[in-house]
Amino acid sequence: MRPILLLTALSLIATPALAGNSDPRTFGTDPKLVEPNPSLLVPTVNIAKAVGWKKGQKPVAAVGLSVNAFAEKLDHPRWVYVLPNNDVLVAESNKPPKDPEGIKGWVAGKIQKRAGAGVQSANRITLLRDADGDGVAEVKTAFLQNLHSPFGMALVGDTLYIANADSIVHFPYEEGQTAISVQGEKLTDLPAGMNHHWTKNIVANEDGTKLYASVGSNSNIAENGMEVEENRAAILEVDIKTGEKRLFASGLRNPVGMDWNPVTGELWTAVNERDELGDNLVPDYMTSVKDGGFYGWPYSYFGQNVDERVEPQNPELVAKAIKPDYALGAHTASLGLAFYTGDLMPRYKDGALIGQHGSWNREPLSGYKLIFVPFKNGKPEGMPQDVLSGFVSNDQEAYGRPVGVAVDKKGAILMADDVGNIIWRVVPAK
Repeated sequence: MRPILLLTALSLIATPALAGNSDPRTFGTDPKLVEPNPSLLVPTVNIAKAVGWKKGQKPVAAVGLSVNAFAEKLDHPRWVYVLPNNDVLVAESNKPPKDPEGIKGWVAGKIQKRAGAGVQSANRITLLRDADGDGVAEVKTAFLQNLHSPFGMALVGDTLYIANADSIVHFPYEEGQTAISVQGEKLTDLPAGMNHHWTKNIVANEDGTKLYASVGSNSNIAENGMEVEENRAAILEVDIKTGEKRLFASGLRNPVGMDWNPVTGELWTAVNERDELGDNLVPDYMTSVKDGGFYGWPYSYFGQNVDERVEPQNPELVAKAIKPDYALGAHTASLGLAFYTGDLMPRYKDGALIGQHGSWNREPLSGYKLIFVPFKNGKPEGMPQDVLSGFVSNDQEAYGRPVGVAVDKKGAILMADDVGNIIWRVVPAK
């Protein structure tokens, strides 16, 4: 039976589909939730084969916008962070090495390789600088090396914090420097081991006293037991002086992107929801994050919709589950989140930019875009708009996959593409 299931799963990898063909009912403040259609034997496995961009190719920018490569020939760039002097830090990273867990782990490894995620982690933060202001970085230096699957970055005063897969470390920083060679110090440990979701992101609060660290779950629906989920599927609050941490919010299956709402001051996050319930369930989402809030995982989704697959059930906790603010489409793998606070593109003012890495558990494909969600008075309003698209060919090959998003000091939008190995830069068309 196992060989048959394995061959079935691998054959589904190449299933043709149309990129970005998300069901519009799975977006917005009140998405249409269809009936669950759980996978009985093997999940739908459908992912665009990573091929990279050919010379002269680039994504399709929305009308009125222009896109160019800010930096190329990077090594699996996942996250971007803009320093006060407009230097750009890029986390060139991938998951820590581990042995695959049985047949399911072996198949997952094959899927990741096809998607362009099978590369060894560079474990590096690279600095990019556009000194002449032409929109292309002419300086590219290894800023920090020998890290452990780094991802999130946050500068507080003259201290730079890096979120590794297993800890938050910090380094002294001087404006304008192009490399740091001193040994970093650990602020605190983060949940590690197994690492079903390995990315750890961080943001600092306004007064620089706390860091907020996002930590994904160690499973799809707690099938490995809740004991391996301690302080996972959560956002942790970390005291910068002491390194002490507490659970800030929970029930968030895989929160990755985080940013502060420029109108309300609330912390917002983009969350990847569970798989294997059908093509249009469950929508990924973004939401404001309440201190002490519980958002459903693993017992329920999008509020108090119970996932019957989870054992044992927890109705008391489900009754407390908070409905997210905005659905971002089923299986879109919405990772990047940045509020647009610049003045260069007023059409995007105070709304949210979302990097959608793209689906693997859906037919047809969904995501594979950089989108914008308009906000009004600090709340999302209306349907999303494409900012960059065209990441998948008509032959269902992925030229690139959007990940981290940032806004530079001039108001340009920066987006990491971990298949194209490029940082794209979006500005108004001339």
